[in-house]
Amino acid sequence: MSFTERTVKVNGISLHYLDWGPADAPPVVLLHGITGHARVWDHLAEHLVPRRRVLALDQRGHGDSDPAPDDDYRVAPMADDVAAFAGSLRLDRFALLGHSMGGRIAIQYAAAHAARLERLVIVDIGPDIANAGRARIGTAMAATPERFATPGQAFAWVRAGNARSTERSLQLRIDHGLRPTADGGFTWKYDRGIRDAIRSGQWRDPIDLWSAWGMIACPTLIIRGADSDVLSAGTAQRMTDMCAAAQLVEVAEAGHTVPGDQPERFLALVSDFLGRDGALRA
Repeated sequence: MSFTERTVKVNGISLHYLDWGPADAPPVVLLHGITGHARVWDHLAEHLVPRRRVLALDQRGHGDSDPAPDDDYRVAPMADDVAAFAGSLRLDRFALLGHSMGGRIAIQYAAAHAARLERLVIVDIGPDIANAGRARIGTAMAATPERFATPGQAFAWVRAGNARSTERSLQLRIDHGLRPTADGGFTWKYDRGIRDAIRSGQWRDPIDLWSAWGMIACPTLIIRGADSDVLSAGTAQRMTDMCAAAQLVEVAEAGHTVPGDQPERFLALVSDFLGRDGALRA
């Protein structure tokens, strides 16, 4: 399956995205996590087309999109980017899927633009982030080297923190997540300002996503890794208790990175949910 690379200017930022599948198929927009990019969704996109038009977005400061000129990577302005992106592409109704950071942005978007959403998929994230997961991810991002001599070194770094993820999922992250440096090495594509904000302890986003979560009305699927340290079982249960339209599925032998840890189960869940009746297979 092939895709077309495109860019669109929204909120003063040039956003890069991949456009998969027929232009007249029902669209789904995919939002990656904090260290990710649009190409992490290649496997899912290949699975969903041609039944869906898949739009995988490089969010601000990630992949081949522009960085935020003011280092603003809070949920609200990034959800505004999604709104402007959907408006620019004239997406009247679409499904939205977000993992981790992308899931928090999807929650905010869904609360503000309910009429545009057909379905919503939230992958291993919630209005609250468990302290253990927040600390683990923050520590890893703060400690990550800013330069690698080879892509292989970057792969080894990522592999050390993602023992369960498949080779393909990690290779996609590396193959499309690095840019050359002037001295012949490689560095991450996602904005260094994000890592520096975490290193300095300045990363703050006081948004109340429980309020936003309570406004969601479209059919919603929450996918939680059974061994996740980011989305606790208690938070996931509270999410389903608050939202009558939401259903929760826990994926065995998966941590926070469900799409990489258990890709076939993840593909089946998303494909079934985005089907005509939205029903989940046993």
